[in-house]
Amino acid sequence: MFADQKRPAFYHGSRYAAPSACQHCGGVVRHENWCITRDPLVLYAYDVVLHPEKLTAEDALRLHGMGATWGCGGRGARR
Repeated sequence: MFADQKRPAFYHGSRYAAPSACQHCGGVVRHENWCITRDPLVLYAYDVVLHPEKLTAEDALRLHGMGATWGCGGRGARR
């Protein structure tokens, strides 16, 4: 194998490589308990950050009660 060739992310053997790690928790052999692939509440929170319109009415009320503004307007946006 030449030095300038890239190796595939998946290896047959006992060695693991960073490219095969989970992009969320960094797990190579198994996912962490808090990874979005394992915990539905963490997945919901991650999804709401990416898609604020998916925030439930109950969670919106909780955030409002804490003085937080949540929406699609971006940083510093006003309604």
